[in-house]
Amino acid sequence: MKTMLASSAWRRVLLVLTVSALASGCAGLRVVDSDVSAFAQWPGPPPAPGARYRFERLPSQQAVPLPGALSGAELSQDHLEAIARAALAKVGLLNDPAAPDLNVQVSASTRSLQRYPYDGRVFGTPGVALGAGSAGSFIGFHFPMSLYESPLYLREVNIVMRDARGSAVVYETRAAHSGLWSDAQQVLPAMFDAALQGFPLPPAGLRRVNVEISR
Repeated sequence: MKTMLASSAWRRVLLVLTVSALASGCAGLRVVDSDVSAFAQWPGPPPAPGARYRFERLPSQQAVPLPGALSGAELSQDHLEAIARAALAKVGLLNDPAAPDLNVQVSASTRSLQRYPYDGRVFGTPGVALGAGSAGSFIGFHFPMSLYESPLYLREVNIVMRDARGSAVVYETRAAHSGLWSDAQQVLPAMFDAALQGFPLPPAGLRRVNVEISR
């Protein structure tokens, strides 16, 4: 009986240790969940690993607008293309501006929405309070209060690929994500990875793609 009890106790200890280890491992990760839609229209066989590409920019992107609320950009175009280059390498595409098979255009936009608890309602109305007592008279003012929560970031990344020989669009993909994380340098790479999942023959329709990143 003592042996059975000891064995049962050890199993409980091992279970607790296993759950704790899993919890500590998950605590260092977060999930970037993106809604992805992609479309392929290759004129022939899709590109094999090792296909080459170069980046092309719209006139507005060539102007290199500074990141900010007016442009909807959190990172410069150079930085954005560096992130996209890493994601494209994961699907076997090589950056070779001198002899490309594909012209690739990348873009990203961000909107931040300020969130209010209780539907944004304020608490109280302005007013003045007067009073008197044994300690003397007093006058006080009170103003409404509105509490703010962390803003919600609505992000979207887009990749358009064109045949370098004829300029026809052969691949298009986008990924959209909403979340509370303000660190675009960590979130956008995960979104580009999600946008390219399934390349060069992605599944049809809108799908949810989860990518784990460190906290």
